[in-house]
Amino acid sequence: MANPWRGEVTLVINGEPQVMRLTLGALAGLETALDEPSLVALVERFEQGRFGSADVLAVLKAGLLGGGCSLDPAALDHAEIEGGPMGAARAAAELIARAFVVPA
Repeated sequence: MANPWRGEVTLVINGEPQVMRLTLGALAGLETALDEPSLVALVERFEQGRFGSADVLAVLKAGLLGGGCSLDPAALDHAEIEGGPMGAARAAAELIARAFVVPA
C-alpha cells in the first residue's frame, strides 16, 4: 500500500497496483513536459483546472517514473486504468497535492 506521508499514490494499471511518487527529478521532468517555468506555475495550472488528458498522462508517467515502476511510460497511453479517465485524473490530482504536503 502506498504511503501518503511519502507522497505516494497507488493506481491500478492493467489490473496491477502501481505506486507513484513525484520525486524532485520527476517534477523537473514534468515541468519540462508541460512547458511550465516553475513548480508554482505547475501547481497553479492544476488548481485552476487548466489541464487536459495529455497533462494527466504526463503527471501519471512522471509519478510512475518517480515511484520506480518498470512499466514503459509509453504503454500507459493504451493501458486499462482502474476508474477510467476520471480515476486517472483523480490520481494525478492527488499525486500533485501529496507532492507538496509537509508531514506533521
